[in-house]
Amino acid sequence: MTTPKIGLVLGSGSARGWSHIGVIRVLSEWGIKPDIVCGCSIGALVGGIYAAGGLDEFESWLLKLKKIDVISYFDVTLASGGLISGDRLMDFFEKHLGNPDIESLPLPFAAVATDLERGREVWLRSGPLIHGIRASISMPGIFTPVRQNDRWLVDGGLINPVPVSLCRVMGADVVIAVNLNAGLSGKYGQAQRERKRAEDESDDHEKPSNFTGRLKSGFTSLLSQVRSEETDDEDSDKPGIFDVLARSLDIMQDRVTRSRMVGEPPDLTITPRLDYLGLLEFHRAAETIEEGEKRTRSMEQEIRELLNMP
Repeated sequence: MTTPKIGLVLGSGSARGWSHIGVIRVLSEWGIKPDIVCGCSIGALVGGIYAAGGLDEFESWLLKLKKIDVISYFDVTLASGGLISGDRLMDFFEKHLGNPDIESLPLPFAAVATDLERGREVWLRSGPLIHGIRASISMPGIFTPVRQNDRWLVDGGLINPVPVSLCRVMGADVVIAVNLNAGLSGKYGQAQRERKRAEDESDDHEKPSNFTGRLKSGFTSLLSQVRSEETDDEDSDKPGIFDVLARSLDIMQDRVTRSRMVGEPPDLTITPRLDYLGLLEFHRAAETIEEGEKRTRSMEQEIRELLNMP
């Protein structure tokens, strides 16, 4: 009897994507190793690193990451198409991972991007891994698009945030999907806002010697928009430009995901709850990974039944 191939699909979701690591960790603890991994946006980043065998080192780095460190990897550009070029971040990953071709990875992997001109889904199943990841994470307005042959590629979450269809085409018989966009259309709760504010205040002491130079480079306005600083009591809930962009993308991807999953359902969906997390709060890895672990453990019975495990 042929053993069914297990596919793991890691969805888009910006900083919420570190929860994918928690999911992978728990599955591995139970002896579950996927035969195929597909990812979109931040899911492509985590999935690509996992497929290349670099997840342990990556997680160790993430857990040491501070807010100021995140800023240092965001190379602001005045070029059209996005605020962040992403070159510095990709150079870092290439230094630590190398730049293997996707088709040569020890674990079959593919990423999803969007053809900006034609509005079509693009499956990245070959070519340099770093280039594929960079294309898939190109959040419109934030990261500049990536040129591939005769087309400009942006974030795959615009069309296929949780690429179950791609995983099926690659040969998966059983698909476990991680959806980071469920339940994001509601407002932030007051308790969640207070939690975020408290953490922001606790990080105020993080001021390395070159921080002033970075601020002068033009990142001050970007950071203040990301954090949506309150200006007065009447406008305390007024969203900043990045909040508007992030929430709009969240709502869109939630709706697209729901629609696509009707016609292309996974066999099981894990849904970490991180709706309070900001667009670029990549420094909050510990709690994000923990949520991925927690949600996966809560579905242990369903997962074991799906895979016919004792």
